Amino acid sequence: MLRIHFLAGLLVLSLAVGCKAQSASQNPSDLALNRRIEVMVRSKFNVPQDYSVTIGARTPSKIAGYDTLPVTFSRGAKSTSTNFLLSSDGKTLARLETFDLDKNPAMNIDVTGRPIRGNPAAKVTVINFDDLECPYCARMHESLFPYTMDRYKDKVRFIYKDDPLTELHPWAMHAAVDANCLAAQNGNAYWAYVDYLHSHGEDVTGQERNVTKSFATLDRIARQQATFAKLDTTVLDACMAKQDETQVRASAREADSLGVDGTPALFVNGERINGAVPAEQLWLVIDRALRAAGEEPPAAAPAAPPATSTGKPGAAK
Repeated sequence: MLRIHFLAGLLVLSLAVGCKAQSASQNPSDLALNRRIEVMVRSKFNVPQDYSVTIGARTPSKIAGYDTLPVTFSRGAKSTSTNFLLSSDGKTLARLETFDLDKNPAMNIDVTGRPIRGNPAAKVTVINFDDLECPYCARMHESLFPYTMDRYKDKVRFIYKDDPLTELHPWAMHAAVDANCLAAQNGNAYWAYVDYLHSHGEDVTGQERNVTKSFATLDRIARQQATFAKLDTTVLDACMAKQDETQVRASAREADSLGVDGTPALFVNGERINGAVPAEQLWLVIDRALRAAGEEPPAAAPAAPPATSTGKPGAAK
């Protein structure tokens, strides 16, 4: 499922309170150039119509033949600016981005305390931001388990993080909380619960689509898993009754900070995969990560699961 994010082609822009608009020059030729720049920026970066775009004053840049040109995007009292490069002859607009290789958040996703499936010491980690009610996540889950896990065996470990799209999926948050209540006692119980929900989502939703009944069903399934795993059901019941969303919401905020705009979203040793891609595409990424870690991927691939569609239906977060 896809969330719509403004200016996906730009660097992630944080809207800070405060107006930063600058007055346009009154020189007719400058006004005409600024208009061409505005139209180009709006077109290339899909700027919503209710955002104003203000072209700032040129300043010298470190790039020969180009000036730095600030462009401010604003709506109401909120605004943010980003720098473009404008050629000295006013005919070319460009952007130069620099990236700090030591501070890539995708390489430092917090997995503290998360249940691990596979070899805990594996050199390749597949992290999946998951929504337990998302049908595309269910397809991705089916591709991961057993197909991908069987292919790589002890070479890869799998970790799930929560990113429930609550505006689309009314029981996803409750399911994530229940899953974490199980995880607090036993990782295997957590994975059994996740497996079950991803293969029985329609049963949880029910024909009546009654959210209260869905919550009761989720709790009942969690208790069944607790019984199978011989967990402390008193502790589990207290945890589920509390429905503390703190951990889940922290995970969802981390997903947002990484630019995740839909589920499933996988990171393979930092390399991102969007949507429920076919298994063969996922395996290409895992193979690259293994080689980079000094390990050879499996020589032969098993038969891939049926092709699945990419999770791209949109919804604003």
